[in-house]
Amino acid sequence: MNSYMDKYGDPRTNPWFLMSSPLPTLMICLSYVYLVKVLGPRYMENRKPFELTNLLIVYNFLQVLFSSWLFYESMMGGWLKHYSLRCQPVDYTDNPIANRIGGAGWFTGRYNFQCQPVDHSKHPQTMRMVHACWWYYFSKFTEFFDTIFFVLRKKFDHVSTLHVIHHGVMPMSVWFGVKFTPGGHSTFFGLLNTFVHIIMYTYYMVSAMGPRWKRFLWWKKYLTTLQMAQFVGIMVHAFQLLFIDCDYPRAFVWWIGMHAVMFFFLFKDFYNQSYTKPKVRARSPVPVTTSLSEDVTYKNGSVKNGFSNGHTNGLVRARTVLPAGN
Repeated sequence: MNSYMDKYGDPRTNPWFLMSSPLPTLMICLSYVYLVKVLGPRYMENRKPFELTNLLIVYNFLQVLFSSWLFYESMMGGWLKHYSLRCQPVDYTDNPIANRIGGAGWFTGRYNFQCQPVDHSKHPQTMRMVHACWWYYFSKFTEFFDTIFFVLRKKFDHVSTLHVIHHGVMPMSVWFGVKFTPGGHSTFFGLLNTFVHIIMYTYYMVSAMGPRWKRFLWWKKYLTTLQMAQFVGIMVHAFQLLFIDCDYPRAFVWWIGMHAVMFFFLFKDFYNQSYTKPKVRARSPVPVTTSLSEDVTYKNGSVKNGFSNGHTNGLVRARTVLPAGN
């Protein structure tokens, strides 16, 4: 397998960390699924939830910074200056900008939105794009902490199928992109995704600050809409290459496009369950919280946040929560 990877993989990324074989990434992803679905819940079964408020604020703030940097590098690596929105081939040169990533090309006109082939050179700008692709791949591992924090706080209902599929699949998907096509047309996916993550992790950071910040989170529904719009944009951008000539691998066109289709319908189902179906709270004797920070502990005979039932004990967990890491 390694000989095949070395033969057909991009020689610029072959020696990089975790790039020689897909097996380490696959094992990390499988370990993640086992940790959050089996080992973690078993470990927390007879333990109290961890109080991680300050850690969550810091973590989400760092994710905002990381996503902002990746978005900037994507712009400066190609999309700002020289990438085409129609077709952008991969730059296989040693150009530093290509090694950085594609963002710069999107804004400067060098990247084409309709067809952007891969630049195989080592030009400085080309290499800038390539490096940013690897860091985007690495960011998929940092997002595992979204789920780990859910488990440590015993919010097992947040560890949904959508959440685990998304986080478990993305590192493997991005690995193939960095291995074979680091740069070019597919980096538009990362460009949109990092932009959405800036907004998404900002939401989570504010949400973690506590109930007094709830009034600033009225736009949660629109964040989900933005996430779906992201996948529509990725679908259109990828599948257009099926109808035009572009020096970009068709296999990756289908790979990226079908990922976008799958996640669009998963998020659409989440949206319907959360916002368009009759509200559960209308029939419930206790309020149903709707964001990461709205878990409330009710004590006998007490009233909190305007709700009273006089007898409810324990933690009321959120049932409507944005799927992290989109």
